[in-house]
Amino acid sequence: MYDVIIVGAGVVGCAIARELSRYQLQTLVLEKANDVCCGTSKANSAIIHAGFDAKPDTLKAKFNAASHLLFDELSVELDFPFKRNGSLVLCFDEKSLPDLLALKARGDANGVPYLEILSEDEVRKREPAVSKQVVAALYAPTGGIVCPFNLTIALAENACTNGVTFQFNQNVTSIDKLANHFLLHCGDTTYEAKTVVNAAGLFSDVLNNMVSEDHFTIIPRKGEYHLFDKYTGNLVTHTLFQLPTKLGKGILVSPTVDGNLLVGPNATDQDDKEDLETTKDGLDDIMAKAHLSVASIPLNTVITSFSGLRARSEKDDFILGEAPDVPGFFNAASIESPGLTCAPLIGQHMAQLVCARLQPNLNPTFNPVRKGITRFNECSKVEQEQLIQAHPLYSKIVCRCESITEAEILDALTRPLPARDLDGIKRRTRAGAGRCQMGFCLVRNMELIAETLNMPIQEVSKFGRSSTLLVGRNKENL
Repeated sequence: MYDVIIVGAGVVGCAIARELSRYQLQTLVLEKANDVCCGTSKANSAIIHAGFDAKPDTLKAKFNAASHLLFDELSVELDFPFKRNGSLVLCFDEKSLPDLLALKARGDANGVPYLEILSEDEVRKREPAVSKQVVAALYAPTGGIVCPFNLTIALAENACTNGVTFQFNQNVTSIDKLANHFLLHCGDTTYEAKTVVNAAGLFSDVLNNMVSEDHFTIIPRKGEYHLFDKYTGNLVTHTLFQLPTKLGKGILVSPTVDGNLLVGPNATDQDDKEDLETTKDGLDDIMAKAHLSVASIPLNTVITSFSGLRARSEKDDFILGEAPDVPGFFNAASIESPGLTCAPLIGQHMAQLVCARLQPNLNPTFNPVRKGITRFNECSKVEQEQLIQAHPLYSKIVCRCESITEAEILDALTRPLPARDLDGIKRRTRAGAGRCQMGFCLVRNMELIAETLNMPIQEVSKFGRSSTLLVGRNKENL
């Protein structure tokens, strides 16, 4: 019998898990995928929003205004990359200036500090590469960028080291509400819990509607992206938005914390919650719109394209709290933009709600500090020499594009929540995230996974389930 079961190991579920690990609770996280950060949390814009866009008096506005201020301290505590690079909302027509002023007024109402309207000349001083069509911009210096992989993994690892249990490849297919607890069925395995936190992202409506008559519907909204080589990463320094439309913030052009350039997303509502295909029309559309912001983006430096699905609902706001007709069942649902920004504060809020019901004692051994994987290519030459002397495997480069060493990959495979597949290594170390997209380091990564996890190399997969890469011959084919 667990005190709390959290369903979903995305950034929100892991933030809740970390906050609950501050208490003496038996907490379990169930995740249907092979690892943390396998849904919406791994495919988004990686933006820490300043908070000017959310409608005042919504949960989005309330949480955004406070949560984005937590990242400076949190990134030091949990050792993940974060940068306040500031954001610019570009205006391309003087007739739209009233809309830009209205957006600033909304930001002021939400409590966003230091907002400023910049003239065309002032914009160009900050961003020389912006297109000639720009006439003004809203400047938000508190906007930032983050690595969503490292943020989610850091939250999960810290929760794990403080006592939270994680179980992967566990898809909750049904939930029974009994008198004083819940039964969660995952295939042949059943888990019992006094309380349940629904952080299942795109499938949070399915879980809620299993037990509550207060139904809601999650509508998958697809967004497609281009990721550019690091040669293009310094084209802009701020995150460049366009004036929002009813479908969102439009196409952004932004640097990443790892030095690449990111362009996207578009916004297409669909029925399929697992369709992550990219389309030529969609990618052509985001580039045409991105060139409105920066005309000189070189398309020939794209290294990969991808899409993500956002979990929006008809309520057009976060759904946070205890289901009104099911005591002990808590929803953290409909978490779309600015959900990544709001995740730390959502974690605190949901933990407070659960603890109000369970009344646990504080965990006297809770440690808020987590040390990430040492990045060899970010160390000074003196530090690199010291690392190699202490651990010779730092001298073996496995991923040439990102200069990732064998020592780093082995660290990723032996941490509290280890990588289990090739994507897990990529998320933790960036091995395979560079220009060749694992064209060079694939085989050695597979060998390291097989050797370290003591498994046949034929079972090594890209992302678990049916994504193995090698096929052995049987006797009939010899």
